[in-house]
Amino acid sequence: MRLLIISDIHNDVENWMKFSDKIEKIDFDVLICPGDLTDTLTPKGFTKEEIGKLIIEELKALKKPLLVVPGNQDREIIDLLEKEGISLHGKGKEIDGYGFYGFGGARTPFGTSLEPSEEEIKAGLEKAFEEIKDLEKKIQVTHMPPARTRVDQIFTGAHVGSEVIRKFIEEKQPILAISAHVHEARGVDEIGRTKIINSGRFPEGYCGLVEINEKVKKAEVISLI
Repeated sequence: MRLLIISDIHNDVENWMKFSDKIEKIDFDVLICPGDLTDTLTPKGFTKEEIGKLIIEELKALKKPLLVVPGNQDREIIDLLEKEGISLHGKGKEIDGYGFYGFGGARTPFGTSLEPSEEEIKAGLEKAFEEIKDLEKKIQVTHMPPARTRVDQIFTGAHVGSEVIRKFIEEKQPILAISAHVHEARGVDEIGRTKIINSGRFPEGYCGLVEINEKVKKAEVISLI
């Protein structure tokens, strides 16, 4: 199975169109979006729900199974993700024998719309994991990255990820953990047997591509520029 990861779109439909032709040439089986489809401000005359719907339609146009967790900017589109049947927010879903589970939102200093506590993240991941626990091959999707890794370092070098998400990975050891949120921390790392990836901000020309079978065969951040 090949996973394409597109994250942190932040309303940027213009750059989506810029890179969409290149995305269509990539061979993949499942599309994962680990959050922040929308942003704090919206274009004049549009609601967050309308922007979210527009971006989801662009993602669906790739004609592959789509799974999404909301980012810290995306509280207003949680119901839309549910309605579209693509949400992994506190949910687990099976695709071709792989169990995907996740939880969205992330802490920031800015008081954005979806900032769950560590306790809420733990409860949400436990609920989601329960739905796919019997599947051998598991993939975790969160917006917030795991703490103390290459994928949670801000430009100052400080680690801002979630200790709960890290501990969940350590205990459950999914074959892959996907996250986003810290744009400058795009890259790949490992926690035990789990490969972890932050694909970076899509409007800057980055996406992730992961090839998996019983384990991760290849994980990389791709530049579309």
